Amino acid sequence: MDNTATMNERMRHDYELVCAARDRGNSQAYADLMAAYRAPLYSLLLRMTRNTVTADDLTIETFAKAFLQLNRYSPTGTFSSWLYTIGTNTYIDHLRRQRLQVIPLSDATRTPEGETIELQIPSGQPNPEEALIRVERDEALKAIVDQLKEPYRQIVSLRYYEDLSYEEIATRLHIPMGTVKIRLLRAKELLAATVKEKGGIV
Repeated sequence: MDNTATMNERMRHDYELVCAARDRGNSQAYADLMAAYRAPLYSLLLRMTRNTVTADDLTIETFAKAFLQLNRYSPTGTFSSWLYTIGTNTYIDHLRRQRLQVIPLSDATRTPEGETIELQIPSGQPNPEEALIRVERDEALKAIVDQLKEPYRQIVSLRYYEDLSYEEIATRLHIPMGTVKIRLLRAKELLAATVKEKGGIV
């Protein structure tokens, strides 16, 4: 059965963009999809997070995930619904990363029988073994980044090694901020593919 027969004009247009991006690596198709749905996706995530910076980061992360999974998109549903589902799951993952269990110190320092116990609070710093593993992972990732072609290697370095904002990168490179975001998305796609090919990072 031809799924495109039941599509409305908007769905058909989006599906054509998905095919162009997925099958031909058309950068303009990626840009058009992002331009069409960035604002509503950001609005959705802003309502969830109530934080403009977090909402912006999760918007970019959602597009990165979506663009990496375009082969999973089915034209039986709208691209927007599929994208918003990924956005919602990205927000849930964010909550899981941020969630910390907090207990009152008064409860933690006394047993149910009323005996006082000595608290040993972790410093939050990695132990030597963890620190070594982290360094090795950072070096492995840096080696993969160094394999990227320009302009992707440069833009990843500016964002994640020099910690520049999108606006600062746009100013440094004399390009529109939208171009910065598209290049970062493409760079993440290339990095993810390389990491998958290598079977992960140490």
